[in-house]
Amino acid sequence: MQDLPAPRLARTILTVALICYLSVTITNLAGTEPRTPQLLTSLVCVCLIFFLQLRHSRPGARLAPLRQRILTLSAQALLTYLPITVFHSQWGSMAGFLAGSLLLLLPSRWAWPAYGVVGLTMLVPPTLEGLSVHETVYLCQSTLLTGLVVFGLSRMADLVQALHETRGQLAGMAVTKERLRFARDLHDLLGYSLSAITLKTELIHRLIPTHPRRAMDEVSDVLTISRQSLADVRAVSSGLRRMSLKQELGAAQSLLQAADVEVRADVGLSELDQQVDSVLAAVLREAVTNLLRHSRAGSCSIEAVEEAGWVRLSVVNDGVDPAYRDTSPDSGSGLGNLRTRLQMASGRLTVSRGPGDTFRLTAEAPASPRRRLAAPGHGELPIQDPAA
Repeated sequence: MQDLPAPRLARTILTVALICYLSVTITNLAGTEPRTPQLLTSLVCVCLIFFLQLRHSRPGARLAPLRQRILTLSAQALLTYLPITVFHSQWGSMAGFLAGSLLLLLPSRWAWPAYGVVGLTMLVPPTLEGLSVHETVYLCQSTLLTGLVVFGLSRMADLVQALHETRGQLAGMAVTKERLRFARDLHDLLGYSLSAITLKTELIHRLIPTHPRRAMDEVSDVLTISRQSLADVRAVSSGLRRMSLKQELGAAQSLLQAADVEVRADVGLSELDQQVDSVLAAVLREAVTNLLRHSRAGSCSIEAVEEAGWVRLSVVNDGVDPAYRDTSPDSGSGLGNLRTRLQMASGRLTVSRGPGDTFRLTAEAPASPRRRLAAPGHGELPIQDPAA
């Protein structure tokens, strides 16, 4: 039994409990020494009630069409009350199954009153038979208790099934989340690294005829970038990749200068929380990648400051085509990736176009974990699209 899957075990417990309750009724009837036709009739009725109860206790039975539920409940009611005329109080315990079925299949506003009515009807047979008050109350109470047991065990089986399905869905979501993390990190990494290698290679091609020594230095830079990219890819696959804003700032300045972009940097930050440091480094890397891919920038300003417990990174560049809109299906998901990263750090991302052909990207995040937890609007923070 312990090796059975939990949903099957819950259904088995329910089935065994139903059989035990039914066997009690059969035992009580056999004790009255009924004639053979009566005994066979009672066995047929017990089996029919058993299969109807299994139908009412199955997962999703409450979602069946109303007409179908009324039909099966009516059949169970007939099998419950008609045999009482023959077997009297000995058959009264079958009413507990009907009470449980009513709780399982009817809306709550109807189910509980109907459940109570079934219990009260079990006061009638022992009263007509002249049984004691104790036996009369016992039959009513046992009916209500049986109904609750049937209802509780059926709901338990449903909840166990739902729990296992939810656990499977959560496992699938965890796998999907990890895939998205890998895709996001790989996008950020390769977009920047390939852009850097392309620019450096173009620069080397121009320098070889006139400045071979400087070209050799640039080759060394390309080798360094490619080795770092390989190490980053390995780190991404293991989930251990960490980024530093200061390191990314140095790499960004070198890359932009190689692309003949004038760089002005103003960074006044103390030691940052690791998550914030990694997020802002990714923002800077994506900003530089977009600058190189989507503009003809001549100058770029990078500012990183900490104010009132918030860290703000701003990247402003010129050379943006006001009419540019990348509508291709493979236009990239860089800003969406940054949005996701900043949401995880309770931050926000804004992009806007300034006078002329300038473009500004600003990322803000609480500087410490405590501030992130208490940050107003913690949750989904939209990107402000300049095209909106």
